Amino acid sequence: MTEWWKKAVVYQIYPRSFMDSNGDGIGDIQGIISKLDYLAELGVDVLWLSPVYDSPNDDNGYDIRDYQKIMQEFGTMDDFDRMLEGVHERGMRLVMDLVVNHTSDEHNWFTERPDYYIWKNQPNNWRSFFSGSAWQFDEKRQQYYLHLFSKKQPDLNWENEELRSEVYQMMRWWLDKGVDGFRMDVINMISKDQNFPDGINGDGTPHFFNGPRVHEFLQEMNEKVLSDYDIVTVGEMPGAATEDAKLYTGPWRNELNMIFTFEHMNLDQGPSGKWELQPLHLPDLKENLEKWQVELFEKGWNSLYWNNHDQPRIVSRFGNDGKYRKQSAKMLATCLHFLQGTPYIYQGEELGMTNVAFMSIDDYQDIETLNMYKEKRAQGVADEELMKAIHAKGRDNARTPMHWDASENAGFTKGQPWISVNPNYTEINAQDRHEEDSVFSYYQKLITFRKDLPVITEGNFELLYREDEEIFAYTRKTADEQLTVYCNFSETPRELPVPKGRVLIGNYPPQEHRDAMQLRAYEAVCFYDNDSKMNE
Repeated sequence: MTEWWKKAVVYQIYPRSFMDSNGDGIGDIQGIISKLDYLAELGVDVLWLSPVYDSPNDDNGYDIRDYQKIMQEFGTMDDFDRMLEGVHERGMRLVMDLVVNHTSDEHNWFTERPDYYIWKNQPNNWRSFFSGSAWQFDEKRQQYYLHLFSKKQPDLNWENEELRSEVYQMMRWWLDKGVDGFRMDVINMISKDQNFPDGINGDGTPHFFNGPRVHEFLQEMNEKVLSDYDIVTVGEMPGAATEDAKLYTGPWRNELNMIFTFEHMNLDQGPSGKWELQPLHLPDLKENLEKWQVELFEKGWNSLYWNNHDQPRIVSRFGNDGKYRKQSAKMLATCLHFLQGTPYIYQGEELGMTNVAFMSIDDYQDIETLNMYKEKRAQGVADEELMKAIHAKGRDNARTPMHWDASENAGFTKGQPWISVNPNYTEINAQDRHEEDSVFSYYQKLITFRKDLPVITEGNFELLYREDEEIFAYTRKTADEQLTVYCNFSETPRELPVPKGRVLIGNYPPQEHRDAMQLRAYEAVCFYDNDSKMNE
């Protein structure tokens, strides 16, 4: 099997918000088909599709009712087949979202095969990620079932060999259809400590993050399914550290190709959790990314991301989405795309789309946000404080419709969108992508470099200016290539020495450099040197 995914760039599509073809306000598969040329123009290699399976949509498709049927709002299986054909015709690949930690409670397994789920006469104290207890009483069975997410998302019992066989059979069905891999939702949570002990203050994660049999299950999945196909696999793994990642992604382990870590996404989280606001301390981010770059070098593989459907927009989070929106969007892209690993672009990131600040909680749709708001209001937290947290951290920041043009509803739909469009769509949209200074054209260049320069895929990593609170700088080296990347995470101009090589790319017009250079507000610049004798 080739390791084609090491030079690939992945683009995540959140179908509900990407493009609506029929005016019902909901993005759909025909809408995706209509934008395949746009994605080919961007230059990405792989499209990752958030769930399009049949679902009652309690958690926007991550509650699956039928794994082998398409959600009616999104279209039909014929539409899917045409989309897959169109993706392959353009030289791209398609990755499906595999959600097998849980299903919808409307899946026929829940009534016909209750042994596929986790039941207890007495629940422990684990809390759901979506607020409240992780256990729901079922009147019919007079027992409690586990749901680490919504109560309509009962967790599957991976201890059941028949359940695992059904999952593997379903995976083969999609792979035989021609899909090119899976992004596996919370896959490191499928194995639970079978003693089900209470957690400290209701935190059950030590008992199901990277659980006791998870490696056994993934090796079995690889043996029975994955090893037979030339595909890419990435596991979403909250709570996985670098030592875990080596086990999950080490080539000799026969598990997965790469994982999504959450460590760098938790650095601006306060002590009380996600919803507490805390500014990013840049040395923490540098230290964390250095750890993943160094510890997985030649021992595993990184996935690189700033954004996804569960995270706020990075230009609003770690950048400056006002005066320096374009500069900071490009700076953040530069910082990420020259690291070792496979980069993931979330829809709209290539345009520099920003967070949205809806005025009313009624404008939000996300179950996690709504449950948090209800719970915190009941505890007496002020509405102003809650809305401020939602504006910064809420998942709907990533889920507002894609900005295609400056027409009504950003060209996303001719109907009423399922969630409101960010009002700044008239200034930020795909119409300007052909302009020389567009964020889109900058991403195109970064994607091209990954294919052309082996040092990006193969080089080692060395962090520079470790304690600097404004500058993120590093080198990547092989025997005959060197990259030096400078990124200014602030508005403050900074003077830095000029490294060896020529300017490969930068987010400002070039300046004359001699021994020192002025790094402007949110400036990024990458120097490239291919003197084969430089390491002698």
